[in-house]
Amino acid sequence: MNPIPRVNEARLWQSLMDMAAIGALPNGGSCRTALSDEDIRGRNLFVSWCKDAGCEIHIDQVGNIYASRPGRDAGRLPAATGSHLDTQPHGGKFDGVYGVLAGLEVVRALNDANLRTMAPIDVVVWTNEEGVRFSPPLAGSCAYAGMVAVDTIQGAETIDGTRVRDDLHSSGYMGDLVPGKRQFDCFIEAHIEQGPVLEATETQIGVVSSVQGIRWLVVTVTGQDAHAGTTPMDRRRDAVVGTARMITAVNALPRLTDSDMRLTIGRVDVEPNSGATIPGRVRFNCDVRHPDLATLDAFVESIQSTVSKIAGQSGLDVDFEHPIQIAPTPFAKDVVDLVRLSATELGFSNRDMLSGAGHDAMNVARVAPAGMVFVPCKDGISHNEAESATARDLAAGAQTLLATLLARAGVVES
Repeated sequence: MNPIPRVNEARLWQSLMDMAAIGALPNGGSCRTALSDEDIRGRNLFVSWCKDAGCEIHIDQVGNIYASRPGRDAGRLPAATGSHLDTQPHGGKFDGVYGVLAGLEVVRALNDANLRTMAPIDVVVWTNEEGVRFSPPLAGSCAYAGMVAVDTIQGAETIDGTRVRDDLHSSGYMGDLVPGKRQFDCFIEAHIEQGPVLEATETQIGVVSSVQGIRWLVVTVTGQDAHAGTTPMDRRRDAVVGTARMITAVNALPRLTDSDMRLTIGRVDVEPNSGATIPGRVRFNCDVRHPDLATLDAFVESIQSTVSKIAGQSGLDVDFEHPIQIAPTPFAKDVVDLVRLSATELGFSNRDMLSGAGHDAMNVARVAPAGMVFVPCKDGISHNEAESATARDLAAGAQTLLATLLARAGVVES
């Protein structure tokens, strides 16, 4: 059998830096929110690279891109990898994009070695993983897994006032393929850890066994708009003041649960958002995560109970929405075992671990065997311009990915 090809560390790094230059920010990060002009430029660059590497390009109805390196047996399901190119507003150079370009580097390394696989290998770009410019987040993989209707995503309004279907049409990324129609033998996503464990333990590869559950609770607090200069303090129904009390109380709840509980209130929208008007309406988002479903559900109930009590004390009305409800997701044991075996046989130190962040792979896991490869990032920092990883670690992750995909796709013997 032919030896496993080696990825090109310098080429992978340069590709990451070239992509990071699109939407570059002053402190070293990148901003390419989904289907923005910058994201479209990044997509176009990726597609051009894939065409140069001999890939066939397929696009589905929510803009997911499937770059396929043909296998000898066109009837076999592709071994797939990938992630996302869109970023947070103050994003780094590696979150998401590493998984896409590690997949491209696998294709390039196979080309360098003139090595053909039995099954095709797909490199996928999922649309709107971050959920910044429109909702829902993880939109492309949700549509692929049948969790969200195509019409819902296409009809979503962006923060720029456009509709997603119009952005897809104008950018050329409105495809004909029905999401989920192109099935996978497996899906393996490479990603920076976005946490401190691998770096702290000097471990090269994280073998991800599962992703913890995620709940989004959107709270709408309604008071009454009123004049800032004429309304006595004891006659006010100030939605911001009430919301501040709610956030303070809710933020104390995780300390009463366990050390695995995660709560983030990262978005607050105030109406009418005028300096001379008492705000009558506030919406805020609670992002709640935990590896145990029962604990997760009970915690969301405790948030609602706490918020409702404060609303009653403050003369405010409150409503709740649950736009994201994702149960803890275990990955396929055979894929997890194969990632671990690949890393071990390549001589990379590795450890099994849980993912605290949500990823497209957890949605794909509903419909195909899935797994993930983690690599260290400096200080565990992510969703930040300071996000950093070494070329050596990134190459190790790509090499592990290549070996795992080869084992699934099979090699045509020379």
